[in-house]
Amino acid sequence: MSARERVITLPFVLAGTANFLHGLALHGYLHLPGYLAELGAGEVTIGAIFGLMSGAAIAIRPLAGRVMDGSGRRVVIVAGGVLHLLACVLFLTVSSIGPWLVVVRVIQGVAQGALFSSLFTFAADIVPASRRTEGLGLFGVFGILPFSLGGLLGDFVLARGTYHDLFLVSAVIALVALLASLPLREPERPRGAAGPGAGFFGALRQRDLLPIWVVGSLVGVAAAGVYTFVKMLVEQEHVGTVGLFFTAYALSAIVLRVFFGWVPDRFGVKRSLLPAVVSYGVALAVLALAHDTTSMVIAGILAGVGHGFSFPILSALVITRANPADRGSAMALFTAIFDAGILIGSPVLGVLAHLSNLRTMFAVAAIVPVTGAVAFYLSDRARVSG
Repeated sequence: MSARERVITLPFVLAGTANFLHGLALHGYLHLPGYLAELGAGEVTIGAIFGLMSGAAIAIRPLAGRVMDGSGRRVVIVAGGVLHLLACVLFLTVSSIGPWLVVVRVIQGVAQGALFSSLFTFAADIVPASRRTEGLGLFGVFGILPFSLGGLLGDFVLARGTYHDLFLVSAVIALVALLASLPLREPERPRGAAGPGAGFFGALRQRDLLPIWVVGSLVGVAAAGVYTFVKMLVEQEHVGTVGLFFTAYALSAIVLRVFFGWVPDRFGVKRSLLPAVVSYGVALAVLALAHDTTSMVIAGILAGVGHGFSFPILSALVITRANPADRGSAMALFTAIFDAGILIGSPVLGVLAHLSNLRTMFAVAAIVPVTGAVAFYLSDRARVSG
C-alpha cells in the first residue's frame, strides 16, 4: 500500500488526539445539571442552559465555514481550542444562576461548534479519497470514546472532590488538547478550491446536497430521543442502566468503524446508508418495547451500529459532492444541521412524551430516521453513486 493510501498518519493522529481530548473535557459537563441544581436551577432552567450551547454551536457554523474556506482549517481549530479552554476556566468563576453563566455557556457552545466542524473538515482533507468513509469513521472513534468516558471521568472526580475540581480537570484536559493541535499544519487545499466559493448558504442551496441535509436533520431528531430520554426511560420503567446502554452504543460503533469501516467504500456509500439509518430506527423501536437489561443492551448495540456508519457515510457524501472551494462551509453546515435536528427534536419529542408516554414517543421517533432515508433515496435516485 502506498503512502498516499494510508489513513493513519501523524496529522491524523494529532488531530484525532485533539478531538478526543476536547471531547473528554466537554463530556465531563454531562454532570453540569447537578451543579446547576445545587445553585437552585429547576428543570426548565437547566434545559434552557443546555439549549444555549447547542444554539451557539449552530450559530457559529456559518462563520466557521467561511473562515475555513478563506483562511484555512488550522486557524479555526486553534481558535476553537482557545475558546474551549477559556470556557472551562471561566466555569470556575460561575457561582450563581444568571447572565454570567449564560455568557460562559455560549462561549462553550461557540468553541464546540468551531472545533467539531473544523476537525472533521481537516480529517476529510487528509484521508485518501478512496478510503474517505473508512477514514472519517476511524476519526470519529476519537469522538465516540469521550462520549463514553466523559461521564465516567465526572463520576471519578466527583466521588473524590467537588464540581469545581471537575471544571479544573476539564480545563487541564482542554489545555492539553489545544497543545496537541498546535503542531498541525494546514492541509493541502482540495483540487479545484483555488477560486472563491458560494459559502455556507451556497452549500445549503446546492441541489445534490439537499437530500443529505434532509436525512441528516432527521437522524439528528432521532438522536435527540436517545440522548435526552434514555435516562428517563431507565428511571421510569426500571429497565437496564444508562451506563450499560451507552457503553453498548459506544463499543458497537467503535468495533464497526475499526474492523468494518472499509465496507461502505468497498460496496458503495449510498448502498450502505439505508441499513445504517434503519438500524438506528430499529434501536428506537426496541427502546419502545424494552422491558429488561438485555433489550436495553440490544438497543444500544443497534444505535451504535446506526451511528457508527451513518455519520461517516453522510460526511463522505458531503465532502464528495461539495464544491471544493466550499468544503469547510459544507461540513460546517452538515454538523449544524445534525445539531439543529437534536435541538428541535428534544422539545418536540418531549411534548409527545408528555401528551402520551415515553414508549409511544420512542415508537414514533423510530419512524423518523427511516422516513429520512426513504426521502433521501427518492430524491436522489438520479445519482447511482455518492
